[in-house]
Amino acid sequence: MAVWLLKTEPSDYSIDDLQADGKTIWDGVANALALKHLRQIHTGDRLLIYHTGNVKAIVGSAVAVSDAVPRKGDPKDIVVEIQYDRTWSKIVPLADMKGDKSFEGWDLLRLPRLSVMPVPAAILKALEKRSKDFEP
Repeated sequence: MAVWLLKTEPSDYSIDDLQADGKTIWDGVANALALKHLRQIHTGDRLLIYHTGNVKAIVGSAVAVSDAVPRKGDPKDIVVEIQYDRTWSKIVPLADMKGDKSFEGWDLLRLPRLSVMPVPAAILKALEKRSKDFEP
């Protein structure tokens, strides 16, 4: 089981929206590297939801309930169905991650515009220390 980070602008679609909907189709990814990552998501993978904009923090988690697939056969329009898991009571702000050497080299800090990225095992351990809500 892999763990991925998905970014969203909370004014477009927030963790609260996902909670209300229960499930949603995650789409709208256009960047080539983000699409490469999105294609690798499989049923059961853990997903960390990151709010961009004014929040800039990991705010909750979800689970992939489908493999990533092209919508209507279009190889550039990749989608995955995700299901709400939880909203974290202790979010993990980007500013905190930037100040912690444990997060050094992670794509979230290196490639700030990338909207889908893997979460390596070392980063998972660092997140566990920062948020009591995180369960691998």
